[in-house]
Amino acid sequence: MIYALDSNVVIHAMKGMGNVAAKLARVSPDQITIPAVVAYELKFGALRSGNPAGRRRDLERLLEAVRVLPFDEACAEHAADLRFQLEQAGKSIGPMDVLIAGTALANGARLVTHNLREFERVPGLKAEDWY
Repeated sequence: MIYALDSNVVIHAMKGMGNVAAKLARVSPDQITIPAVVAYELKFGALRSGNPAGRRRDLERLLEAVRVLPFDEACAEHAADLRFQLEQAGKSIGPMDVLIAGTALANGARLVTHNLREFERVPGLKAEDWY
């Protein structure tokens, strides 16, 4: 099983919130991935933090330890189809979340998020909350 971490899960792990760090410790590092869109969100968040250099350093250590899933053509295809389906059904989700879900679907990954309410709308997406 491959797990794709959402931004909120990474933040919770870094801050020691909930059960995220404990659950991460029980999973092999080669099963943990971060979608490139999540890496973007986290890098932007680090720049906005009160300690940008420290946050960036911590984030870079994490990104070196896990595989970053690129947003490639297969991800774009899944995301476009997904956005169309959700809009047609009147169940749209945020634009970054569409890209994250598309990446998880294209890579056969289970999305780990604390935002199940949003991602439960995505047909075929396996998601769980480790908080």
